[in-house]
Amino acid sequence: MDDRRVKIAFDSWTLASRLRHQGAYVYASRLAAEFKRLSSTSPDLEFCLFASRGGSNDARYMLPGERFEISPTSLLGRDRLWRLGGASLAAARAHADVMFSPTSNILPLGAVPVVCTIHDVTPLVMPSHSLRVNWLLRSLLWWSSRRSRAIITDSECSKRDLVGICGLPESKISVVYLGYDDAIFNDSVPDPVAKQNLLKRLGVDGSYLLHHGVIQPRKNLRRLIEAYRLLVGRNRNLKLDLVLAGPLGWEYEDIVSAAHSGDGRPGRVLLTGALEESDLAMLIKGASLVVIPSMYEGFCLPMVEAMACGVPTIVSNRSCLPEVSGGVLEYFDPGSIAGIAASMEQILESEETRRSLSEKGKRRASGFSWGRCATETLEILKRHAAPRNGART
Repeated sequence: MDDRRVKIAFDSWTLASRLRHQGAYVYASRLAAEFKRLSSTSPDLEFCLFASRGGSNDARYMLPGERFEISPTSLLGRDRLWRLGGASLAAARAHADVMFSPTSNILPLGAVPVVCTIHDVTPLVMPSHSLRVNWLLRSLLWWSSRRSRAIITDSECSKRDLVGICGLPESKISVVYLGYDDAIFNDSVPDPVAKQNLLKRLGVDGSYLLHHGVIQPRKNLRRLIEAYRLLVGRNRNLKLDLVLAGPLGWEYEDIVSAAHSGDGRPGRVLLTGALEESDLAMLIKGASLVVIPSMYEGFCLPMVEAMACGVPTIVSNRSCLPEVSGGVLEYFDPGSIAGIAASMEQILESEETRRSLSEKGKRRASGFSWGRCATETLEILKRHAAPRNGART
């Protein structure tokens, strides 16, 4: 084997099936697929994706490829052990030159250098779990950020937070934008029968506003619901549902309660639960408007997916959203219910503005791809691999 070949171990903890509809899972699964694709044309690279024969980690469903090994390990099935050093032990046993962890939920130990992705610093700026869980997330973020050889993050905004809040040197952090699946999220017209069947199954029978993503506090959905009810309350001729698509995450009870208790006011809020990506794309394409009122994001895949589908999209002016969207959308203060309602009303009343948002959004989204994300990530991994003492055999 060429002594210049770099062996990259891939920490697959984020591919746990319970995380399947979360952004970190999408990121990990897309990069694993891209690494496998690139391995067949990159003789200087070799990959080792860890998998567990049992349990509920989806890495076991992936097939090996040329220079892309699926490496079974019993350690992966022991969650706490894996995160607190087990992953590093598995990488050492695999004789890896570097390990890539697509999450900060890991304690890097041992001689194999680790490059981890810290998508954002949510546990520090917007904690929304129990005290015990948030303490664990904060601790792992602190240790992974300091013990990793290098850090990848999703946006310049997240990099500033890692420098300013976590006290990390800028030189340790690289920004790599995420991608989206353009075979699914695009402006092609969906099959009308399939779309109608989907809407019927979900209980949607007219025009609708849409938000998609995990139902959790930082998505700011309670205010979105109130803004929606304010909008339809003062525009009684506006027949428009609010659809919240996505799985229930954590601390969601207040949001669900707000959705179900309209207090006699007009408007209907529908929660669809988790959807397959093909169904989600159809739902996005049928929306009159996508609204992203999030208080904090690392990248915001749902925003880019909506833009790629050519649907008019308006978003919060907080964190990375203006950066990632390139300043081409309409922005509002997510802390103001009246402001969110006014922004929705303004866009819904102007066909010209909706058309402009659609075209600008598609152009901006076209610059993101998982292929580019994988290529830039690999350059960082190769740069931080351990020095080779001799050729492999």
